Amino acid sequence: VQLVESGGGLVQAGGSLRLSCAASGFTLDRYVIGWFRQAPGKEREGVSCISSSDDNTYYADSVKGRFTISRDNAKNTVYLQMNTLIPEDTAVYYCAADPRPSLVYFCVHATGVLFGSWGQGTQVTVSS
Repeated sequence: VQLVESGGGLVQAGGSLRLSCAASGFTLDRYVIGWFRQAPGKEREGVSCISSSDDNTYYADSVKGRFTISRDNAKNTVYLQMNTLIPEDTAVYYCAADPRPSLVYFCVHATGVLFGSWGQGTQVTVSS
């Protein structure tokens, strides 16, 4: 089971990035997938999650309306489209996966500690 994030980088405020989370060793559409982020000196926080069964999506209030999570089953990849980025979005972004459907209901309100599989993270830096 492996998750690999990509797509991070340096962008000016107001810009966009699309993060990818590619899975190998398991089928992503059978898992809850969450995007989490951790800024320096801060606790990891949930950003967005997508359910395994019906692709319902959930967002933290801080990103609602700006970020979109989606799943491409053919590519076994989940994406996080991030628009209108602000400096406060600067963090290392991680994707995580877990087969338990119930985790999706509170993952954006938690640190993701219950998720079983994690990627290595990708840095997103938003300059003002």
